[in-house]
Amino acid sequence: MNTTYYIACDLGAEAGRVMLGTLAKGHLTLTEIHRFDNKTLLAHGRLYWDLASLEKEIFVGIEKVAQLNLPISGLSADSCGVDYVLLDDDDRPLQSPACGRNGVVPEETSRLLKKLSLSAIYAETGIPLLPIHTLFRLEAEQQSDPALFRRAHRFLPIADYLNTRFSGVVACEESLASTTQLYNPQTHAWSPQLVAALDLPASVLPRLVPSGTAYGPVIDELRKYPALLNTRVVATCSHDTAAAIAAVPARTEQPWAFLHSHTRSQLGIELSQPIMSCQAREDDFTNEVGLGGSIRFLKDGAGLGLVDECRRAWETAGQSWSHAELLRFAAQSGPAPAHVNLEHPLLHEPGDLPTKIARYCRETAQSIPIKPGETIRVVLESLALQHAETLRRIKAVTGHDVEVLHVVGRGADNDLLNQLIADAAGIPVIAGPVDAAPIGNILIQALALWQLKSPDHLRSIVSSSFPTRIFKPSSGFEQNIGDRFHSLEPAGV
Repeated sequence: MNTTYYIACDLGAEAGRVMLGTLAKGHLTLTEIHRFDNKTLLAHGRLYWDLASLEKEIFVGIEKVAQLNLPISGLSADSCGVDYVLLDDDDRPLQSPACGRNGVVPEETSRLLKKLSLSAIYAETGIPLLPIHTLFRLEAEQQSDPALFRRAHRFLPIADYLNTRFSGVVACEESLASTTQLYNPQTHAWSPQLVAALDLPASVLPRLVPSGTAYGPVIDELRKYPALLNTRVVATCSHDTAAAIAAVPARTEQPWAFLHSHTRSQLGIELSQPIMSCQAREDDFTNEVGLGGSIRFLKDGAGLGLVDECRRAWETAGQSWSHAELLRFAAQSGPAPAHVNLEHPLLHEPGDLPTKIARYCRETAQSIPIKPGETIRVVLESLALQHAETLRRIKAVTGHDVEVLHVVGRGADNDLLNQLIADAAGIPVIAGPVDAAPIGNILIQALALWQLKSPDHLRSIVSSSFPTRIFKPSSGFEQNIGDRFHSLEPAGV
């Protein structure tokens, strides 16, 4: 195998990175070339992506790679889901895209829900109700700014827009399309029923392409660099979670689940077909598309953003600790004095999170955490319980056993959390790699450009290139978590 080089533009909720991937003799090396903040703009009380700044930073990063004078084979972007860009007739942005962090669209204002029931929407998309999804955001934007929509020629999710900027090819890759709640995972097409209910012109929807589609050469603006003369743009898995799960170093003979552990958590299993049953809908399971048309049957939930929220609250109060220090405090504090249901509405009300956790514990007649280490321990043990409960529900809904859990993303470096998950779920946890999204992005490029043979070959490259750590379950932690988890309901709320 010849040495080949790839660029991954990995755009997260708070930061972006331009990464160089070097694939040689069955081994991948990942190098961060350029990192930048994903700063939002505040206008009229709403947050917007600073798209112009992001594009500038990404092209700065690509230029830095080009200056290394390595022959770059592929280029691709991945991003979080939900957010999108509205384009004019020349496929230029009409305005800065609204940010999903603005909050949810109130159900009572949705005309769509007067036309279609929640069960009908789930039966069509396999996606539970979450009003921050593209479906409801498009509807809200139609109502609030109809003039803008009359000018809109097309919409594109963020990563697909960036791949269009790199190549001039306008398309939407299926893994990102499947997060919009406008896509049917059974037909692998836009849902005519939902498009009609939304009163969207069919022309606004971009054509769909499978994960790992090679578009063609980069635009002339990039071809001025000799290193990019033969570079092809690839729509890998444009959704960062899908790219990360493609890079899970799993063995196919062992039933496994994945946890993409980051600001939020996505925990689930890979399936060949979606499960869109009433039970799956009632348990809020999502069917999203992954590499090779696979289905990521998963549940989205709270994640390590809770630790970040606690840290920010203490910093505002004049007490500043690093993330590593807080995790050390939590390890030293011993077992948590209480557990909380992290999805309970009380914890999502205005106010700082440590105070809300203390209130929750008081109203459930549990011991109240006092020290920062105790509060973080409550968060981490509660996350472990939540993940164990999700695994239990996966087996109940799908009938699939899970023998090992692979943790990728930021949480793969959190040894305490991974041990707690192993203890709560009673199965081994394999942690790593941390940079799963750009790794998946790069190796899917290699697969699309015929440098790798199959998704299994891709995963074998990950296994041989990046270390993992195994956490085996130990006794003494809460094992019968189902009743315990659901009993934590504050009486006063």
